[in-house]
Amino acid sequence: MNSYPAKFEAGHAEVSLPTAVAMPDEEFFAASRDIISTIETVIDGKRAAVEIALTVLLAEGHLLIEDVPGVGKTMLARALARTVDCSVSRIQFTPDLLPADITGVSVFNQSDREFEFKPGPVFANIVIGDEINRASPKTQSALLESMEERQVTVDGKTYTLATPFTVVATQNPIEMEGTYALPEAQRDRFMARISMGYPDAASELAMLRTRATSSPLDAIAPVVNSAQLASMIATARGVYASAPVEQYVVNIAQATRRDPDLRLGASPRATLQLLRAAKARAALDGRTFVLPDDINALAVPVLGHRLIPAGRAGVTVGGYSGATVADIVTRIVAETPVPLGTGDRA
Repeated sequence: MNSYPAKFEAGHAEVSLPTAVAMPDEEFFAASRDIISTIETVIDGKRAAVEIALTVLLAEGHLLIEDVPGVGKTMLARALARTVDCSVSRIQFTPDLLPADITGVSVFNQSDREFEFKPGPVFANIVIGDEINRASPKTQSALLESMEERQVTVDGKTYTLATPFTVVATQNPIEMEGTYALPEAQRDRFMARISMGYPDAASELAMLRTRATSSPLDAIAPVVNSAQLASMIATARGVYASAPVEQYVVNIAQATRRDPDLRLGASPRATLQLLRAAKARAALDGRTFVLPDDINALAVPVLGHRLIPAGRAGVTVGGYSGATVADIVTRIVAETPVPLGTGDRA
């Protein structure tokens, strides 16, 4: 395990880490390694995507996996869910899916002569939403309250969801027939968006040789339980962010709102989630404090799906162009001054 000094330079001031901040212990690192290595038995050659998925889970966020069919979006979501011994549900989004199919419904109990609430699949620790953009906007809206407030309101009664609670959703950005683009309010609730991309030749060849007769998902067993996951989340939440680093995050968010190349900038929720994700990344790297490197590494996956370009150049169906937005975010990060003494640019 790496050791770090109790003090480090932040801007021009020496900052002392709070004594209550605990260094991620060996159990934290062992569990993280086990989760990543287990997922990599299913997902070949996609270490960056796997690490971001784990970062989002530890930051108590939600993940949107957006890519073309057949590249392993659902496989990654299922593999991540299977590594944790907690409740998991899967929702196949279709045009005829109803909000009650997600949240649950009150049914009349003949024996008790009163209505009884039957929880829907959203009442799980990890909810996999497959092809989320195939459901109608009315059904998609059933997730808004649960993703932000960790609760569901049905028939005037509010029910608290399980802790931890994470939604891992997939969607295909190319095939638009029979789909409904996610509204901005829902896209903004996802902490990060990632794309799998095609595997390299070696990974694809390995896949041919190892998956001819069985699915590697069948061999996955949980490597952490819900209590261990809760402890890991608490460790990530306790990572320290100095005032200059916090200002750095705000400066990047403010820059997206002023940039002439963007019609819609980052929301305050995006600012909060960028810092939370950075804390989880720092913990996975063995640090008790956030560096600008953490912010830089996560800026595109955390901010990219929330922004809308101002021009038409490069805009794809639905008004989004991942490459164009990524270029804009990368430029904004490069132009934003880094707090002195807290690390170099990634």
